[in-house]
Amino acid sequence: MNDFDRTDALETPAALVDVDRMRANLRRAAEYCRTYDLGWRPHVKTHKTPELAAEQLRAGAKGITVATPREAEVMAGVADDILLAYPPFGASKLARLMDLPEKVRLTVGLDSEEALRALGSAAREAGRDVAVLVELDMGMGRVGVQSPEGAVILAQLAADAGLEYRGVMFYPGHVRDHVDGQGPAIQAVSDRLGSFLEALDRAGLPPAVVSGGSTPTFWRSHEVFGLNEVRPGTNLFNDRTTALIGACEWDECAYSILATVVSTSVPGQAVIDAGSKALAKEEVRAEGGGYGALLDRPEVVVKSVSEEHGILDLSGTDWRPRVGARVRVVPNHVCVSVNLQDRLWGVRGDEVVAEWEVAGRGRIPLAGRR
Repeated sequence: MNDFDRTDALETPAALVDVDRMRANLRRAAEYCRTYDLGWRPHVKTHKTPELAAEQLRAGAKGITVATPREAEVMAGVADDILLAYPPFGASKLARLMDLPEKVRLTVGLDSEEALRALGSAAREAGRDVAVLVELDMGMGRVGVQSPEGAVILAQLAADAGLEYRGVMFYPGHVRDHVDGQGPAIQAVSDRLGSFLEALDRAGLPPAVVSGGSTPTFWRSHEVFGLNEVRPGTNLFNDRTTALIGACEWDECAYSILATVVSTSVPGQAVIDAGSKALAKEEVRAEGGGYGALLDRPEVVVKSVSEEHGILDLSGTDWRPRVGARVRVVPNHVCVSVNLQDRLWGVRGDEVVAEWEVAGRGRIPLAGRR
């Protein structure tokens, strides 16, 4: 347990997680996946915290998704089925993955022959079974095999490299429309995915796993042809962007930054002690400006940030906080805010009920590993 019983004893800025909202979010996600027979493999880049990964697994997740070897090392203590949704390249990264506990069923997503052969060589040397998902570009234009023919070639090469071809993966991160208006974009993803799946099937390589999805598109995942596994991250906590695009309600935002008002000298604004080093300086990926909004007054926006200062815009409210008042800010993007924290505080109202280290931050190996 921690040394703090109440949030007013915490030094600000501090990252708070409303545990009841978080668990309600877990229940909703699990129920949706059960309803549509989708495997649920949440992406832990959002929280980077093994205790919260354990909560997701208890709620019904089949395994977890990670983005870095550090996350894989940390999560191996609570999860035995891990997808690294990022191509590992370089001897040190590959060695760290091969050093994961034997109980861990490791799958890696990749989109190139170079990454595949390097992974296969490392797996053979370590005497480890490793599976691969061929990553496809479904419209984001960031990574992923570009053609069905390219996907077939890479899937065929997997066995030659000593790896198990398990299926395909994609990330529809380009779909940022309001949930109610995502229909055409979802259909385009579904149509393009269908062409890849048909080519793989004709080649005798039907994928057992078709892994995709994101928090913005999560609730429409069942509309994507062939999809049987989803990897949302943000929806454990949700954030301002998620709410603005209709992928959650405002009262489903479970994460906020507790901050203190430190100045009200300039008319029409208040300054808090949470700036870019607590909230992150990421613009909202939806209608609206600023870098966050108050949890209990969403009309009050953090209009600008510097490193240690956040400026609240009071022009649209009669509320006038005093110096020393405490507020909770929902950031635009929760994942990058969590990555700035040393620990998260689980709360119910103003009561502190848990403390979790954000153990998956950083790049250095977990103590005791390479």
